[in-house]
Amino acid sequence: MGTNLYVGNLSFDATEGDLLEEFKKIGNVKSCNLIMDKFTNKPRGFAFVDMGSQDEANKAIAELNGKEFMGRALTVNEARPREDRPPRRGGGGGDYDRRR
Repeated sequence: MGTNLYVGNLSFDATEGDLLEEFKKIGNVKSCNLIMDKFTNKPRGFAFVDMGSQDEANKAIAELNGKEFMGRALTVNEARPREDRPPRRGGGGGDYDRRR
């Protein structure tokens, strides 16, 4: 297991500071990354929190998974490694006259 945690079902009003405050009650937090939508720059409702040790990560999962936070029940579990995605092909989107 790793120390990087996925935190889901976050309120859209939650900030990184709110998350840091909650997870620091459990133990040392190395980093906190609230995921933002790249087009609207609004939170997407999930984050990744990297805890200082495996014991602290396990404790955070045990204590915070299902706990109400800012009106919503959190989902806290070990983050899975990012999957390699094939490059996107095509592009489209061009609205041009094909008769030329």
